[in-house]
Amino acid sequence: MYKCTSQSFLFTQSRQSIIMTDAPIIELKDIVYFYASSKTKALDNVSLSIYPGEKIAILGANGAGKSTLFRHINGILRPNSGKVFVKGEEVSRKNIRKVRQTVGIVFQNPDDQILAPTVEQDVAFGPINMGLSEMEVEKRVAEALRLVHMSGFEGRSPHHLSGGQKKLVAIAGILAMRPEVVVLDEPTAGLDPFTASQIMRVIEEMNLELGITVILSTHDVDIVPLFADRVYVIHHGKVEAQGTAREIFRQHELLEHAHLRMPRIAELFELLQESGLEVDIKITPADARDEILRLLGMIIDLQGQNNADNAY
Repeated sequence: MYKCTSQSFLFTQSRQSIIMTDAPIIELKDIVYFYASSKTKALDNVSLSIYPGEKIAILGANGAGKSTLFRHINGILRPNSGKVFVKGEEVSRKNIRKVRQTVGIVFQNPDDQILAPTVEQDVAFGPINMGLSEMEVEKRVAEALRLVHMSGFEGRSPHHLSGGQKKLVAIAGILAMRPEVVVLDEPTAGLDPFTASQIMRVIEEMNLELGITVILSTHDVDIVPLFADRVYVIHHGKVEAQGTAREIFRQHELLEHAHLRMPRIAELFELLQESGLEVDIKITPADARDEILRLLGMIIDLQGQNNADNAY
């Protein structure tokens, strides 16, 4: 397993800093899982810990095991060996209802999740099955649609919506049940850049405004630095590394091994280094701006010094 140098993580964000001192809200210990049709391990001794309020990216190429991993978190699949804990309790048949009220999953294909004839009915499905009053259901539906910026679509047929709108309705259906953790499987897959950005903004708002712990899977290396507090890299059912995005994207051998690449911004700075410029590799637009401004400042200072020397 590839290791990161940092043993503790402090995340400074616009909200209060998250310090990993609380007990994990989600914990997987040595999970092994075989599909009945295969002798290959779909998950191979997977262990991970997710803390309250975190934004976690599970990063891996297609077929790495991300979706299988997610289906263990709220008990859709049961491991062949190992244990899954939610809020300190091992997931079992006895507490599965409680677990699924705590952890909501948004599947990669919203058509697998949206079944009702109208948006309003679909978002209401979960709260109704929780036994809530009609007034409370209506309140939660309105609140959830507002949170995903889909108010006014209540009477629309979900199957006449765009792919991005369907994804937002699926997210609303989970939010209406007020989970503490939301798991999103490839939330930007198949979406155009504008819609993908819209989905990511909604996910950020879930975390920042509601304090929901968010776990998403993706193979899109460019969104990970903009989103994640921590990153788990998964390959062929194994967790190969964990760390901050900066730590993960410094490891070229790890990325190549996991069939991933550097973010495009980082590739630009690598090209600048190859051109002989002394720059640090950056992975976010804000950090890239600061590094470019630093480099420009050095160039301007050097030109000023040369002009002064030539004056003599």
